[in-house]
Amino acid sequence: MIVVMAVSASEAEIQQVVAAIEAQSLHALIMPGGERVAIGVPSAIPPEIREDLAQTLGLLSGVDHVAHVSRPYKLASREFHRADTVVEVKGVHFGGPQIQVMTGPCSIESYQQMATAAKAAKDAGATVLRGGAFKPRTSPYSFQGLQEEGLKILRQVGEENGLITISEVMQPDLVELVASYVDILQIGARNMQNFPLLIEAGRSRHPVMLKRGPSATFDEFLLAAEYLLHNDNQQVLLCERGVHPVDRSYTRNTLDLNAVPVLKEVSHLPVIVDPSHGTGVSRYVPAMALAAIAAGADGLMIEMHPNPRVALSDGAQSLTPAQLQLLMARLAQLAPAVGRFVIPLTGGDLKPQMNANERG
Repeated sequence: MIVVMAVSASEAEIQQVVAAIEAQSLHALIMPGGERVAIGVPSAIPPEIREDLAQTLGLLSGVDHVAHVSRPYKLASREFHRADTVVEVKGVHFGGPQIQVMTGPCSIESYQQMATAAKAAKDAGATVLRGGAFKPRTSPYSFQGLQEEGLKILRQVGEENGLITISEVMQPDLVELVASYVDILQIGARNMQNFPLLIEAGRSRHPVMLKRGPSATFDEFLLAAEYLLHNDNQQVLLCERGVHPVDRSYTRNTLDLNAVPVLKEVSHLPVIVDPSHGTGVSRYVPAMALAAIAAGADGLMIEMHPNPRVALSDGAQSLTPAQLQLLMARLAQLAPAVGRFVIPLTGGDLKPQMNANERG
Protein backbone atom coordinates (compact mmCIF):
# COMPACT_ATOMS: atom_id res chain seq x y z
CA MET A 1 0.00 0.00 0.00
CA ILE A 2 1.15 3.53 -0.80
CA VAL A 3 -0.24 6.74 0.64
CA VAL A 4 0.45 9.67 -1.70
CA MET A 5 0.38 13.01 0.10
CA ALA A 6 -0.86 16.25 -1.41
CA VAL A 7 1.74 18.72 -2.65
CA SER A 8 0.76 21.06 0.18
CA ALA A 9 0.93 18.39 2.94
CA SER A 10 2.66 19.54 6.11
CA GLU A 11 5.13 17.58 8.23
CA ALA A 12 2.45 17.21 10.91
CA GLU A 13 0.05 15.67 8.37
CA ILE A 14 2.75 13.27 7.19
CA GLN A 15 3.45 12.18 10.76
CA GLN A 16 -0.28 11.70 11.36
CA VAL A 17 -0.36 9.17 8.51
CA VAL A 18 2.74 7.42 9.86
CA ALA A 19 1.15 7.17 13.30
CA ALA A 20 -2.05 5.68 11.84
CA ILE A 21 -0.05 3.00 10.02
CA GLU A 22 2.14 2.17 13.01
CA ALA A 23 -0.96 1.93 15.22
CA GLN A 24 -1.77 -1.24 13.24
CA SER A 25 1.72 -2.67 14.06
CA LEU A 26 2.84 -2.01 10.47
CA HIS A 27 6.02 -0.33 9.24
CA ALA A 28 5.70 3.06 7.49
CA LEU A 29 8.38 4.13 5.03
CA ILE A 30 8.52 7.83 4.12
CA MET A 31 9.66 8.41 0.53
CA PRO A 32 10.29 12.06 -0.41
CA GLY A 33 9.62 12.88 -4.06
CA GLY A 34 10.26 15.81 -6.32
CA GLU A 35 6.99 17.57 -5.47
CA ARG A 36 5.22 15.40 -2.94
CA VAL A 37 5.86 12.76 -0.29
CA ALA A 38 4.66 9.16 -0.48
CA ILE A 39 4.41 6.84 2.51
CA GLY A 40 4.75 3.13 1.82
CA VAL A 41 3.58 0.12 3.79
CA PRO A 42 5.95 -2.58 2.51
CA SER A 43 4.90 -5.38 4.86
CA ALA A 44 1.91 -7.64 4.28
CA ILE A 45 -1.32 -6.08 5.53
CA PRO A 46 -3.79 -8.56 7.08
CA PRO A 47 -6.76 -8.94 4.69
CA GLU A 48 -9.27 -8.22 7.45
CA ILE A 49 -7.96 -4.67 7.96
CA ARG A 50 -6.69 -3.79 4.46
CA GLU A 51 -9.76 -1.99 3.14
CA ASP A 52 -10.60 -0.29 6.43
CA LEU A 53 -7.02 0.96 6.75
CA ALA A 54 -7.03 2.30 3.18
CA GLN A 55 -10.29 4.12 3.84
CA THR A 56 -9.04 5.56 7.15
CA LEU A 57 -5.80 6.78 5.62
CA GLY A 58 -7.59 8.25 2.62
CA LEU A 59 -9.69 10.46 4.88
CA LEU A 60 -6.75 11.94 6.78
CA SER A 61 -5.83 15.57 6.21
CA GLY A 62 -3.14 16.09 3.59
CA VAL A 63 -3.65 12.74 1.83
CA ASP A 64 -4.13 12.88 -1.95
CA HIS A 65 -4.89 9.18 -2.55
CA VAL A 66 -4.13 5.63 -1.43
CA ALA A 67 -2.95 2.94 -3.89
CA HIS A 68 -2.25 -0.78 -3.63
CA VAL A 69 0.96 -2.43 -4.93
CA SER A 70 0.07 -5.41 -7.12
CA ARG A 71 3.58 -6.81 -7.59
CA PRO A 72 4.83 -9.66 -5.33
CA TYR A 73 7.89 -7.50 -4.59
CA LYS A 74 6.96 -4.24 -2.90
CA LEU A 75 10.02 -2.12 -2.06
CA ALA A 76 11.64 -2.89 -5.43
CA SER A 77 8.48 -2.03 -7.36
CA ARG A 78 8.02 1.15 -9.36
CA GLU A 79 4.43 1.14 -8.13
CA PHE A 80 5.89 1.65 -4.66
CA HIS A 81 8.62 4.13 -5.63
CA ARG A 82 7.83 5.90 -8.91
CA ALA A 83 10.99 7.99 -9.29
CA ASP A 84 14.25 6.39 -10.43
CA THR A 85 16.51 5.57 -7.51
CA VAL A 86 20.01 7.00 -7.78
CA VAL A 87 22.58 5.12 -5.69
CA GLU A 88 25.51 7.33 -4.66
CA VAL A 89 28.81 5.74 -3.64
CA LYS A 90 31.60 8.17 -2.74
CA GLY A 91 30.46 10.71 -5.30
CA VAL A 92 29.75 8.16 -8.06
CA HIS A 93 26.07 8.12 -9.02
CA PHE A 94 24.37 5.02 -10.44
CA GLY A 95 21.05 5.71 -12.14
CA GLY A 96 21.72 9.32 -13.12
CA PRO A 97 22.67 10.71 -16.53
CA GLN A 98 26.27 9.45 -16.37
CA ILE A 99 26.90 5.88 -17.50
CA GLN A 100 29.17 4.22 -14.95
CA VAL A 101 31.64 1.58 -16.08
CA MET A 102 33.04 -1.04 -13.72
CA THR A 103 36.11 -2.81 -15.03
CA GLY A 104 39.06 -4.92 -13.99
CA PRO A 105 40.13 -8.55 -13.95
CA CYS A 106 38.01 -11.50 -12.92
CA SER A 107 40.56 -12.49 -10.27
CA ILE A 108 43.03 -10.47 -8.24
CA GLU A 109 46.36 -12.18 -8.96
CA SER A 110 49.03 -9.76 -7.71
CA TYR A 111 49.64 -6.13 -6.78
CA GLN A 112 51.39 -5.45 -10.09
CA GLN A 113 48.54 -6.95 -12.13
CA MET A 114 45.96 -4.87 -10.25
CA ALA A 115 48.03 -1.68 -10.36
CA THR A 116 48.31 -2.01 -14.14
CA ALA A 117 44.59 -2.76 -14.48
CA ALA A 118 43.62 0.15 -12.22
CA LYS A 119 45.67 2.64 -14.22
CA ALA A 120 44.16 1.32 -17.45
CA ALA A 121 40.66 1.63 -15.98
CA LYS A 122 41.30 5.18 -14.84
CA ASP A 123 42.85 6.20 -18.15
CA ALA A 124 39.89 4.78 -20.07
CA GLY A 125 37.36 6.75 -18.02
CA ALA A 126 35.96 3.97 -15.83
CA THR A 127 34.85 4.87 -12.31
CA VAL A 128 34.79 1.49 -10.56
CA LEU A 129 37.55 -1.12 -10.22
CA ARG A 130 36.46 -4.73 -9.97
CA GLY A 131 38.45 -7.74 -8.83
CA GLY A 132 37.60 -11.11 -7.33
CA ALA A 133 39.26 -12.13 -4.07
CA PHE A 134 37.01 -15.07 -3.15
CA LYS A 135 36.32 -16.98 -6.36
CA PRO A 136 33.35 -19.38 -6.61
CA ARG A 137 34.65 -21.81 -9.22
CA THR A 138 32.90 -24.77 -10.83
CA SER A 139 35.98 -26.94 -10.28
CA PRO A 140 37.68 -27.28 -6.85
CA TYR A 141 41.00 -27.41 -8.73
CA SER A 142 40.58 -23.95 -10.25
CA PHE A 143 42.17 -20.83 -8.74
CA GLN A 144 40.11 -19.89 -5.68
CA GLY A 145 41.41 -16.34 -5.20
CA LEU A 146 43.81 -14.52 -2.87
CA GLN A 147 41.00 -13.89 -0.35
CA GLU A 148 41.76 -11.20 2.27
CA GLU A 149 45.18 -10.46 0.79
CA GLY A 150 43.44 -9.82 -2.52
CA LEU A 151 41.01 -7.41 -0.86
CA LYS A 152 43.93 -5.46 0.59
CA ILE A 153 45.46 -5.15 -2.88
CA LEU A 154 42.15 -4.05 -4.39
CA ARG A 155 41.64 -1.35 -1.78
CA GLN A 156 45.20 -0.07 -2.15
CA VAL A 157 45.21 0.25 -5.93
CA GLY A 158 41.70 1.70 -5.91
CA GLU A 159 42.79 4.44 -3.52
CA GLU A 160 45.98 5.07 -5.51
CA ASN A 161 43.94 5.66 -8.68
CA GLY A 162 40.87 7.39 -7.27
CA LEU A 163 38.52 4.53 -8.16
CA ILE A 164 35.78 3.04 -6.02
CA THR A 165 35.90 -0.75 -5.73
CA ILE A 166 33.63 -3.78 -6.00
CA SER A 167 34.23 -7.43 -5.12
CA GLU A 168 32.08 -10.50 -4.64
CA VAL A 169 31.01 -11.79 -1.24
CA MET A 170 30.11 -15.47 -1.18
CA GLN A 171 28.75 -16.25 2.28
CA PRO A 172 27.08 -14.44 5.19
CA ASP A 173 30.05 -14.62 7.56
CA LEU A 174 32.26 -12.82 5.00
CA VAL A 175 30.01 -9.76 4.54
CA GLU A 176 31.63 -7.72 7.31
CA LEU A 177 35.16 -8.58 6.13
CA VAL A 178 34.58 -7.80 2.44
CA ALA A 179 32.63 -4.62 3.27
CA SER A 180 35.57 -3.36 5.34
CA TYR A 181 37.75 -3.30 2.19
CA VAL A 182 35.47 -2.48 -0.76
CA ASP A 183 32.89 0.17 -1.58
CA ILE A 184 30.32 -2.12 -3.23
CA LEU A 185 29.50 -5.73 -2.38
CA GLN A 186 28.72 -7.99 -5.32
CA ILE A 187 26.37 -10.93 -4.89
CA GLY A 188 26.97 -13.27 -7.80
CA ALA A 189 24.54 -15.21 -9.94
CA ARG A 190 25.15 -18.45 -8.05
CA ASN A 191 24.14 -16.74 -4.81
CA MET A 192 21.13 -14.77 -6.05
CA GLN A 193 18.84 -16.88 -3.86
CA ASN A 194 21.27 -17.41 -0.98
CA PHE A 195 18.79 -15.89 1.44
CA PRO A 196 21.03 -15.83 4.55
CA LEU A 197 23.61 -13.93 2.46
CA LEU A 198 20.97 -11.50 1.15
CA ILE A 199 19.73 -10.83 4.68
CA GLU A 200 23.24 -10.21 6.03
CA ALA A 201 24.18 -7.98 3.08
CA GLY A 202 20.96 -6.06 3.61
CA ARG A 203 21.66 -5.54 7.29
CA SER A 204 25.14 -4.25 6.47
CA ARG A 205 23.57 -1.25 4.66
CA HIS A 206 26.64 -1.37 2.40
CA PRO A 207 26.01 -0.76 -1.33
CA VAL A 208 25.22 -4.06 -3.08
CA MET A 209 25.14 -5.11 -6.73
CA LEU A 210 22.95 -8.18 -7.15
CA LYS A 211 23.46 -10.35 -10.23
CA ARG A 212 20.57 -12.21 -11.81
CA GLY A 213 20.81 -15.99 -11.71
CA PRO A 214 21.16 -17.73 -15.10
CA SER A 215 17.71 -19.35 -14.79
CA ALA A 216 15.94 -16.69 -12.73
CA THR A 217 12.71 -15.04 -13.79
CA PHE A 218 12.36 -11.29 -13.39
CA ASP A 219 10.05 -11.77 -10.39
CA GLU A 220 12.55 -14.11 -8.73
CA PHE A 221 15.33 -11.61 -9.35
CA LEU A 222 13.37 -8.70 -7.89
CA LEU A 223 12.20 -10.76 -4.92
CA ALA A 224 15.89 -11.45 -4.19
CA ALA A 225 16.50 -7.68 -4.32
CA GLU A 226 13.51 -7.31 -1.99
CA TYR A 227 15.45 -9.20 0.70
CA LEU A 228 18.13 -6.50 0.60
CA LEU A 229 15.62 -3.65 0.65
CA HIS A 230 13.48 -5.27 3.35
CA ASN A 231 16.55 -5.44 5.59
CA ASP A 232 17.01 -1.65 5.41
CA ASN A 233 19.52 -1.49 2.55
CA GLN A 234 18.37 1.08 -0.01
CA GLN A 235 21.67 1.07 -1.96
CA VAL A 236 20.92 -1.74 -4.39
CA LEU A 237 22.01 -2.18 -8.00
CA LEU A 238 20.57 -4.85 -10.31
CA CYS A 239 22.88 -6.60 -12.77
CA GLU A 240 21.88 -8.62 -15.85
CA ARG A 241 24.73 -11.04 -16.68
CA GLY A 242 23.17 -13.53 -19.08
CA VAL A 243 20.94 -16.58 -18.95
CA HIS A 244 21.56 -20.19 -19.96
CA PRO A 245 21.94 -20.34 -23.76
CA VAL A 246 20.09 -22.59 -26.16
CA ASP A 247 23.39 -23.25 -27.97
CA ARG A 248 26.75 -23.13 -26.17
CA SER A 249 28.71 -23.59 -29.40
CA TYR A 250 29.25 -19.85 -29.80
CA THR A 251 28.70 -18.08 -26.48
CA ARG A 252 28.97 -18.92 -22.80
CA ASN A 253 25.57 -17.41 -21.99
CA THR A 254 22.83 -15.45 -23.73
CA LEU A 255 22.79 -11.81 -22.67
CA ASP A 256 19.13 -11.05 -21.99
CA LEU A 257 18.85 -7.40 -22.99
CA ASN A 258 15.06 -7.69 -22.63
CA ALA A 259 15.90 -7.38 -18.94
CA VAL A 260 16.92 -3.73 -19.25
CA PRO A 261 13.60 -2.19 -20.39
CA VAL A 262 11.59 -4.69 -18.34
CA LEU A 263 13.46 -3.96 -15.11
CA LYS A 264 13.42 -0.22 -15.76
CA GLU A 265 9.65 -0.40 -16.26
CA VAL A 266 8.71 -2.48 -13.21
CA SER A 267 11.44 -1.36 -10.79
CA HIS A 268 13.06 1.92 -9.78
CA LEU A 269 16.50 0.41 -9.08
CA PRO A 270 19.54 1.14 -11.31
CA VAL A 271 20.33 -1.56 -13.89
CA ILE A 272 23.88 -2.63 -14.74
CA VAL A 273 24.72 -5.03 -17.61
CA ASP A 274 27.66 -7.46 -17.68
CA PRO A 275 28.39 -8.29 -21.35
CA SER A 276 31.57 -10.18 -20.40
CA HIS A 277 29.75 -13.01 -18.62
CA GLY A 278 26.76 -12.47 -20.89
CA THR A 279 28.75 -13.61 -23.91
CA GLY A 280 31.92 -15.22 -22.56
CA VAL A 281 33.77 -14.13 -25.70
CA SER A 282 35.83 -10.94 -25.66
CA ARG A 283 35.23 -10.05 -29.32
CA TYR A 284 31.47 -9.92 -28.71
CA VAL A 285 31.71 -7.75 -25.59
CA PRO A 286 31.91 -4.31 -27.31
CA ALA A 287 28.81 -4.87 -29.45
CA MET A 288 26.74 -6.08 -26.51
CA ALA A 289 28.01 -3.27 -24.27
CA LEU A 290 26.85 -0.71 -26.82
CA ALA A 291 23.52 -2.52 -27.20
CA ALA A 292 23.02 -2.48 -23.43
CA ILE A 293 23.43 1.29 -23.27
CA ALA A 294 21.09 1.72 -26.25
CA ALA A 295 18.54 -0.38 -24.33
CA GLY A 296 18.73 1.98 -21.35
CA ALA A 297 21.26 0.41 -18.96
CA ASP A 298 22.67 2.69 -16.26
CA GLY A 299 26.12 1.13 -16.34
CA LEU A 300 28.33 -1.74 -17.43
CA MET A 301 30.58 -4.31 -15.79
CA ILE A 302 33.37 -5.26 -18.20
CA GLU A 303 36.21 -7.66 -17.50
CA MET A 304 39.62 -6.30 -18.47
CA HIS A 305 43.03 -7.87 -17.84
CA PRO A 306 46.49 -6.46 -18.63
CA ASN A 307 47.24 -9.73 -20.46
CA PRO A 308 44.13 -11.91 -20.92
CA ARG A 309 46.15 -14.80 -22.37
CA VAL A 310 47.78 -15.48 -19.00
CA ALA A 311 44.77 -14.64 -16.81
CA LEU A 312 44.09 -17.21 -14.07
CA SER A 313 40.35 -17.01 -14.81
CA ASP A 314 38.02 -15.75 -17.55
CA GLY A 315 40.77 -14.63 -19.91
CA ALA A 316 38.65 -15.55 -22.93
CA GLN A 317 36.04 -12.91 -22.07
CA SER A 318 38.44 -10.18 -20.90
CA LEU A 319 39.34 -7.10 -22.93
CA THR A 320 42.86 -5.71 -23.08
CA PRO A 321 43.43 -2.13 -21.83
CA ALA A 322 43.62 -0.93 -25.45
CA GLN A 323 40.32 -2.62 -26.32
CA LEU A 324 38.71 -1.06 -23.26
CA GLN A 325 39.80 2.42 -24.34
CA LEU A 326 38.36 1.87 -27.80
CA LEU A 327 35.07 0.71 -26.31
CA MET A 328 34.89 3.68 -23.94
CA ALA A 329 35.40 6.06 -26.84
CA ARG A 330 32.54 4.42 -28.73
CA LEU A 331 30.32 4.54 -25.63
CA ALA A 332 31.04 8.26 -25.36
CA GLN A 333 29.79 8.68 -28.93
CA LEU A 334 26.64 6.63 -28.37
CA ALA A 335 25.60 7.93 -24.95
CA PRO A 336 24.25 11.36 -26.04
CA ALA A 337 21.83 9.64 -28.43
CA VAL A 338 20.05 8.15 -25.39
CA GLY A 339 20.39 11.24 -23.20
CA ARG A 340 23.41 10.01 -21.24
CA PHE A 341 27.14 10.69 -21.10
CA VAL A 342 30.42 8.93 -20.36
CA ILE A 343 33.31 10.79 -18.75
CA PRO A 344 36.12 11.53 -21.23
CA LEU A 345 39.24 9.45 -21.61
CA THR A 346 42.24 10.62 -19.59
CA GLY A 347 44.86 8.33 -21.01
CA GLY A 348 44.95 9.14 -24.68
CA ASP A 349 43.14 10.36 -27.77
CA LEU A 350 42.10 7.06 -29.32
CA LYS A 351 39.58 7.25 -32.15
CA PRO A 352 36.45 5.13 -31.63
CA GLN A 353 36.91 2.74 -34.52
CA MET A 354 37.16 -1.03 -34.54
CA ASN A 355 40.53 -2.51 -35.39
CA ALA A 356 42.10 -5.95 -35.47
CA ASN A 357 42.88 -5.70 -31.76
CA GLU A 358 39.22 -5.30 -30.86
CA ARG A 359 38.08 -8.07 -33.19
CA GLY A 360 40.21 -10.41 -31.07
